[in-house]
Amino acid sequence: QKPFDPDAYEDDRLGLGAVSKPSKQTPTTTATATTTFDPNYETDRLALDAEAMSDMKTEAESAYAALRTPWKWVIRKRIWDHLEEANIARPPRPVHHRIPNFDGASSAADRLGTLPEFRAAKTVKVNPDTPQKAVRQMVLTLGKTLLTPQPRLRTGFFSTLSQATFPTGVTVADCVTSKGVAKHGTPVSLYDNYTVDMVVVGSTAVCPTTGARVGKGEGFAELEWGILSLQGNLNATTTLVVTTIHDDQIVNDIPKGALTKHDVPVDIIVTPTQIIRVPDRAPKPSGVYWDLLSPQKLAQIKVLRDLKLDLEGTLGVSLPSGPDEVLPPTAVRNSKRQSKKGEGKSKKGEGKSKKGQGTSKKGEGKKGNSAKKHKKE
Repeated sequence: QKPFDPDAYEDDRLGLGAVSKPSKQTPTTTATATTTFDPNYETDRLALDAEAMSDMKTEAESAYAALRTPWKWVIRKRIWDHLEEANIARPPRPVHHRIPNFDGASSAADRLGTLPEFRAAKTVKVNPDTPQKAVRQMVLTLGKTLLTPQPRLRTGFFSTLSQATFPTGVTVADCVTSKGVAKHGTPVSLYDNYTVDMVVVGSTAVCPTTGARVGKGEGFAELEWGILSLQGNLNATTTLVVTTIHDDQIVNDIPKGALTKHDVPVDIIVTPTQIIRVPDRAPKPSGVYWDLLSPQKLAQIKVLRDLKLDLEGTLGVSLPSGPDEVLPPTAVRNSKRQSKKGEGKSKKGEGKSKKGQGTSKKGEGKKGNSAKKHKKE
């Protein structure tokens, strides 16, 4: 291993230089993962999700005030409510406490595919959420390498997939779900050598002027960006961040300068109807801000604990920890209910769910605080 330079590490943390770190290994290019696929993976993953949400799913909205950024929760709730009431939401539902799936997600993915930056990218990181499923499928169909995280980084770090390495009989459609990634993907470690050319994220709401983004409140997009930039797998200054959302998820009331230093803004917003290139993007962070990482969040994510221990061992000092925090609520997941309801229905038929249907009016975009189209391409 290369000796660790404490001065270089501090420079990098402050955005002044590069961190020395253990030499990287090029990830294996075969489709055979280094670990054997566990057929119980999906059951275990759903059980972990249920465990994670059990303590907070009934939390009253008044408790949002105890969270670090209560103003984000005001926007989240408004958008989630609007998507459900206007029947823009698509399964899994309800969309509350999720990256919300929306009507037109496939059209937004198709529009993203027209970007010259996407066409030129070789390795694209895409979040594992449902509204970006079509993006993951497009990445693989076009022969690019897909980098995607294990959900909530609890069962691992990232996996790579490439159509060129699929075993006989495995299709792209088999590899765009969390279960498919776990079964057919190649796990990568903290110290593998690869370069991310573009990052695609899901969002709950985005500002078209600054690119300020509100996710589902768990901070995983920021943590993944922090780890990848710290480890040299992406350039925090030049790597493009793109989001695919519904037009009604565009908002104009995110306070300028309200983002915390670890929040990752987007460069390009893609909807089913337009492409917005953010004119005055907020600055992007670089590295992991240990002073913001609470003990509660660190306890959730093994790969972060491993990284911190490695750095502390090399430095010979303790890295800072963030203050305690109330972790946000997570989505109610009921796979049985979701498989019975909504699946096999046409988009048209989905408009007849029991709650709130037929009440939305054409002009109800106000609730979503949607902005008019900007710089339509």
